[in-house]
Amino acid sequence: MSPDSPTTPRLFARLSRREAARVGRLLRTESIGGLIVVIAAALGFIAANSPLAPGYAALRDTHLGVPALGLDLSVGHWASDGLLAIFFFIVGLELKREFVAGELRRFSTAIVPVAAAVGGVVVPALMYFAVNAGGEGAGGWAIPTATDIAFAVAVLGVIAPGVPVALRLFLLTLAVVDDLIAILIIAVAFTDALHLLPLVIAIIPLTLFAYVARRFAGPLSRHRWLPWCTLLPLGIIVWALVHASGIHATIAGVALAFLVPVERRDGTTLAADLEHSIRPLSTGFAVPVFAFFAAGVALGGASRFPFDPIAIGIMLGLVVGKPLGIALTTWLVTRFTRAGLDPSVSWRELLGVASLAGVGFTVSLLVTELSLPDAGDADTARLAVMAGSLIAVALSATLLVRRRGATRAG
Repeated sequence: MSPDSPTTPRLFARLSRREAARVGRLLRTESIGGLIVVIAAALGFIAANSPLAPGYAALRDTHLGVPALGLDLSVGHWASDGLLAIFFFIVGLELKREFVAGELRRFSTAIVPVAAAVGGVVVPALMYFAVNAGGEGAGGWAIPTATDIAFAVAVLGVIAPGVPVALRLFLLTLAVVDDLIAILIIAVAFTDALHLLPLVIAIIPLTLFAYVARRFAGPLSRHRWLPWCTLLPLGIIVWALVHASGIHATIAGVALAFLVPVERRDGTTLAADLEHSIRPLSTGFAVPVFAFFAAGVALGGASRFPFDPIAIGIMLGLVVGKPLGIALTTWLVTRFTRAGLDPSVSWRELLGVASLAGVGFTVSLLVTELSLPDAGDADTARLAVMAGSLIAVALSATLLVRRRGATRAG
């Protein structure tokens, strides 16, 4: 066939569509998505500690947006506040489906990870405060309380892609509740000015979003381009208003997702279609870009890592406090109430996921900036968050990977 043949463009078009579909399927695979995120985070850390550091910092700190609308953000903030909202939207869709039509629709099942999230916030905060009470770093008590859901879910997909669905949902629910608690802490303890007017105005586009999503669920599912023309603009407006209020804007993603209707369990609902369409964007672009900038912590400088009380308190909270708080609360709830774990989940696997909850990048680094104004304290805390998160991943891997190997051997 000649390259100039009229059938050649059609052939290439078919091949490109086929390849695009294949890439989309790969990006919907947790292990592949997790690997992309880990690589992006490693590249960010290397860039921040190499001769590329000045260019990396300049790119991260470059401001883009419309100052008149209060959206003059750095590239790094666009990644954490804007792009990560896409991931939270995907997580919200998945959680709502489970709350409405899945295992989490039963209160006795949902209450366990919700209570575990509370335990996973309280215990690390108490451990940190016990180490730093009366010191200059006491104000950083909230740093080890948050689970970075993007990294935690991605790492779970890499080290244990075959874990029971119930266990993954446990982590998703726990991490979302955990982050919502952390965001509430930021709003109450570390937000200088909470602007209520943008939140009140946000009710209007939120209501329109809910109406369009429910009233036109059928056409929105049949025509893949329609949500991008209707729901996306409303979602952007909601996000901008939440950001203007002073609340961490990623919460807008969860709020919007919970307004998407879920009616059947056969996977043909609007929520499932939206998740199928948007997940590749989240996995292939939004989360990796966020990871690239979130992991760019420079070694050295004014840091007093690792023997400063701030570093010890953070690592102790992430590595010990998180799994202890989650596991202990889970045991208490299942022991003294009618609530219970899914039969497919073992306590060893739950402890592995509880250890993985010690991965705390985004909100932990954000709380660091808000609570520790001293440069030396902040650098110490950032490196402690990185180190504690890596130790938490290693501990989780020893529990989950060995478990998978034992299962295969059996």
